[in-house]
Amino acid sequence: MIWTCYLFGSLMSAPPVIKVVFVPDTRIENPQSDTLFYKPDRKLQWSDFQAAPPTHPKSGAVSYSSFSYEGGSIRKKDTLYINLTLQTFHIKSASWVTPAVRDDYSLAHEQLHFDITWLVALRFRKKVTQMELTADDYDSMIQYEYIESFREMNRLQAAYDSETGHGTNHAAQYRWQQTIADSLKAL
Repeated sequence: MIWTCYLFGSLMSAPPVIKVVFVPDTRIENPQSDTLFYKPDRKLQWSDFQAAPPTHPKSGAVSYSSFSYEGGSIRKKDTLYINLTLQTFHIKSASWVTPAVRDDYSLAHEQLHFDITWLVALRFRKKVTQMELTADDYDSMIQYEYIESFREMNRLQAAYDSETGHGTNHAAQYRWQQTIADSLKAL
């Protein structure tokens, strides 16, 4: 409902109701694509690591994952709908593994990097849907939250590798697996 009132002889209308809608990313996996989009039931495989390792690597494997969003807005009557699609992805050509660590345990370590990215993306989605957005500034407000979430992702990834010794500390690795699994269930 749009209401109007006269204030000092001018016509004023109420600000629109703002609804953020996250549209699921339902794309089907393309085996030929360099980008693997996160699906909870599709775990990483060593074939998803296609880059050559560096000559003197500091770790046995690197999984390049990140997240982004895209979308637009449309106004219908008194409501501004902000439709966004969240994308969490792994880049095959930027991810690599050395032969020495090509085992299930190391793959689980790399999968948890991808899961951490997914967790942060879900937290971003939750924060955005709970924000009090304004029609004039919603885009920059969402972008700011994205940057903050991106920083959170980088902090968590660094803490994960630091505390697990890049996967060499099995007890710490187990704790992280439990923590991330519990956090994902909570969302």
